[in-house]
Amino acid sequence: MTKPKILIARAVFMEVIARLEQHFDVESNPLDEVWSQAQLIARLQGKQGAFTTGGDRIDASVLAACPELKICANMAVGYNNFDLAAMTQAGVLATNAPAVLTETTADFGFALLMATARRITESEHYLRAGKWNKWSFDMFAGADIHGSTLGVLGMGRIGQGIARRGALGFGMNVIYHNRTRLDAALEAECKARYVSKDELLKTADHLVLVLPYSAASHHTIGAAELALMKPTATLVNIARGGIVDDVALAAALAGKRIAAAGLDVFEGEPAVHPDLLALSNVVLTPHIASATRPTRLAMANLAADNLLAFFSGQQPLTPLNSEVLAAR
Repeated sequence: MTKPKILIARAVFMEVIARLEQHFDVESNPLDEVWSQAQLIARLQGKQGAFTTGGDRIDASVLAACPELKICANMAVGYNNFDLAAMTQAGVLATNAPAVLTETTADFGFALLMATARRITESEHYLRAGKWNKWSFDMFAGADIHGSTLGVLGMGRIGQGIARRGALGFGMNVIYHNRTRLDAALEAECKARYVSKDELLKTADHLVLVLPYSAASHHTIGAAELALMKPTATLVNIARGGIVDDVALAAALAGKRIAAAGLDVFEGEPAVHPDLLALSNVVLTPHIASATRPTRLAMANLAADNLLAFFSGQQPLTPLNSEVLAAR
């Protein structure tokens, strides 16, 4: 029996590739090349499935050029690289990799919050540059985390993980805003209080962004929103680039309209706006919130599980457009 053909669009764990090779005719990308759209289309010719990452754009033009494609399994919880409406119209299933990265990403979000509030990156650069020659009472004096007000914008699994860490670990007063309010039991578990978006912005000492990216959430935090925040506040983005207007944020940081920011994601990444690179009061990391080996392996295996289930006629674990399955 002929094996289905799949493309693994970026380099992944060898054990995951070996697992997929037992069931599929696999073309992989061991050199981890970042393909153009034209190159991706060329590689997808004759493929029925694709193992994708967040940088692999699947849109109407790709789908039109790859009529044999039936499923794209994303090794990411976010899926703004998928044109979901176009995939559904073309009858191509989309899957993602949620849940398995929740706790690791929440850990990192809190680490980034702490580094930002306590000026850890800034002070390390100062030390490495040989500038530390005496103690002073206000040297790199940052903001307290314990007992402060933590604001969470986007209260899905990761947002809830951030809230629990803040409330239970640091005695923070947790407030949140979300498209849909959590039920009372979940709010109690997270020790979090629902507020309006404006109240969240005005009240939070530390604001963490954990909402999915979409056209509706583009520039959710711009100049007007930053103007509502306290001048002593910090902002952390572990969600997606484009949720924050990076130009407006750089201007707010340069003008000390907010105290500091911690960013793991950027508009147009891997490019980072030069205005952000020039600032000392921003902690910058290269989209690594889920980057532990166990978590990334779990994400890759979940993408593989979705491919295996789909081609064996079973229900994929994490479909994004289940209506495609109903039409099979």
